[in-house]
Amino acid sequence: MAAKLLNFFVTGTRKNFLKQYLIPPARNYSQRQTENSGWKQRQHRAKSTLYYVSAAGVLAVGMSYAAVPLYRIFCQAYSYGGTTGTVTDEKSIEKLQKKDRIIKVRFNADIGASMQWNFKPQQTEINVVPGETALAFYTAENPTDRPVIGISTYNVVPFEAGQYFNKIQCFCFEEQMLNPHEQVDMPVFFYIDPEFTEDPKMELVDTLTLSYTFFEARQGLKLPVPTFAKH
Repeated sequence: MAAKLLNFFVTGTRKNFLKQYLIPPARNYSQRQTENSGWKQRQHRAKSTLYYVSAAGVLAVGMSYAAVPLYRIFCQAYSYGGTTGTVTDEKSIEKLQKKDRIIKVRFNADIGASMQWNFKPQQTEINVVPGETALAFYTAENPTDRPVIGISTYNVVPFEAGQYFNKIQCFCFEEQMLNPHEQVDMPVFFYIDPEFTEDPKMELVDTLTLSYTFFEARQGLKLPVPTFAKH
């Protein structure tokens, strides 16, 4: 009898021990399977997100190189964003009828984040009348110990006035290379079209701001203006 009781307790205790500590319940195994599946899904989503972010970064770098020429082509074609026209016909310029209305033109200069030039206008503002040519200057300096190639964009504020602001000579959209510690003066020869005074939207506009921004360009980066662009 004693042997049977001992066998009962030993056998029963062993079964309880195995059941409690060594053999996990079926529901716990199912939970672990679910947790593993969820972890794999989260890991897959994290990898996908990393791929998308990396691809977006590469695309952003590529677009930054193409931004200036694309901006030039689009804006000059449609006079968008205050982009001005370019005039080379001297006879048509001489025939312009001057107006009595005085317009103040202000000058602004900026540089891109990676550009190391010093760039500024030589004059803060000048007064002009529509139909009369005017000359202004900017100064650019390369304070570094290496040659730097720059390329500039420009606009006029208010944007609607850009179609009346015509450049005869300027340094925009052309690569400019400055040697170490070189400084140059850059002219802007322009006039405001007399039709400016006939536009009802320009009736209350008496001040224009011409802004140039220089960016560091890749060597050899130069795209021609298409034939449909405004001249």
